[in-house]
Amino acid sequence: MNPVRLGVVGCGVIGPTHMAAAAASPDIELVAVADLIEERGRAAGEKFKAKRVYRSGAELLDDPEVEAVVLAFPTGKRTELALQAFAKGKHVLVEKPVAMNAGEVRQMIAARGRLVAACCSSRFRFLEGARVAADFLASGALGDLRVVRCRNLAACGPKPEAPRPDWRLTRALNGGGYLVNWGCYDLDYLLGITGWSLKPRLAVAQTWTVPPQFESHIAPGSDAETYYIALVRCEGGAVLSIERGEYMPAHSEDAWQIIGTKGSLTLKMTWGSPKAIVHDDTTAAQGTTTQTLWQAEEDGSPTRTGPVTDFAAAIREDRPPATSLERALVIQQITDAIYASAAAGCAVEIE
Repeated sequence: MNPVRLGVVGCGVIGPTHMAAAAASPDIELVAVADLIEERGRAAGEKFKAKRVYRSGAELLDDPEVEAVVLAFPTGKRTELALQAFAKGKHVLVEKPVAMNAGEVRQMIAARGRLVAACCSSRFRFLEGARVAADFLASGALGDLRVVRCRNLAACGPKPEAPRPDWRLTRALNGGGYLVNWGCYDLDYLLGITGWSLKPRLAVAQTWTVPPQFESHIAPGSDAETYYIALVRCEGGAVLSIERGEYMPAHSEDAWQIIGTKGSLTLKMTWGSPKAIVHDDTTAAQGTTTQTLWQAEEDGSPTRTGPVTDFAAAIREDRPPATSLERALVIQQITDAIYASAAAGCAVEIE
């Protein structure tokens, strides 16, 4: 296929990852990059051999050679530029979280038309283990799903030497804290490997900011959560349970499980070496028996290359990407309901 002519806006934390993936793909041509910090943009352009370097996303969108853009900068300004990109006929890959709230996602859906729009919350579903789990769940081997859950706690380490990014735990810039930084991955992964069959209806949740003794570990003025727990009741009675915390006064833990009427899977979202998926099967005669369904050496390279290469393929193949705006809207609606429930102290309906 003809290479997709790509522009990347944002040369900071994640933008260069997309540039590297684009530069390595025969199906993508890196036409332009843009960054508000001139030196950073110029360095990225030189490193990844972009044809042109711009000082702003708006300037890059005016480049007639660019047909698709990656928006890789903090959440607060992304929807505005996405709408401008759609108006200029550009396909859009949005970094995660997709937006500040569900209303912004609906604006993008309304403006997209027939263009391709994707969200990077799909990142971990490009791993081999995710495909194995999804295929197994699609077979119906677990029966009717009852509980889909993850619990990830990261114990606090020593005070970091480098300053923490100001936007990362600032609601006005990022739309939230750890929930939007990692919860979108958790939700995309769990909803994705279960075939987007779960229909969330009600959420009850709680969030907490960093413990006082660890305030020196985060940027001054941070006001967003570092720990959250949520229970989401889905149509038909299935329950989605997510818990994640960083800077925790507790030991680290990473536990993922899907329980159905006929059995369960124990798995993990992130890569591992080795990494395993364990199946608990059941019969009336033997009760519960355990076997390793899959085990392999797995690295994280698909999480770095998957979003932009899938985006390019979706453009040329005229198909939906791994996570479309419609699917990203479901994730954002759950996220909004979690925040609303935590603030109100009661269960909140999901739109």
